[in-house]
Amino acid sequence: MLLLKEVPKYDCLLERAKRYPELDPSAMEAFLHFLRTSTDLFESIKATHARHNISDGRFGVMMLLNHEPEKPVNPTDLADRANVTRATMTGLIDTLERDGFVKREHAPDDRRMMLVQLTTKGRNFLDEILPDYFRRVAALMSRLTVAERKTLVALLGKIEQNIPAATEDLPSAAPAGLKVLRDARPQEV
Repeated sequence: MLLLKEVPKYDCLLERAKRYPELDPSAMEAFLHFLRTSTDLFESIKATHARHNISDGRFGVMMLLNHEPEKPVNPTDLADRANVTRATMTGLIDTLERDGFVKREHAPDDRRMMLVQLTTKGRNFLDEILPDYFRRVAALMSRLTVAERKTLVALLGKIEQNIPAATEDLPSAAPAGLKVLRDARPQEV
């Protein structure tokens, strides 16, 4: 995804709103800062995974399996929980199995179904890399107080609830109840 290195200044967004009345400068400013920060966070964690020679996808699968390491999981359930296609999950599992981090076995009650589970090597690998991962995540969040972190989680939950609005057909005018704030910039914290 192509993303600007620098987010436009609020004054620039105000200028653009003169041409595009649908543009809410404060919403766009918050959105662009959120995208910029999300991208930087993702790249930071991606670099952490690269230091341990594991991809983000493989790490994610191992973390899902590590939730209950003794319990084998159906690959379809893993794909659903990871929000990827079954084909993508199959590729991730193939690579993890090749590296000895997971094993596949037939389900005891249905030999046609396969189950996936972390191996001892996979659990040991996570035990080795997770302390570094957790330290880095803590460092990323260290400037926020516990209360601010809770507020952030609540605010992100509010944004998440609005995600369907980005894919729905919206009327050409602002939806009822949406107040576009052109002159009210959020307070600095």
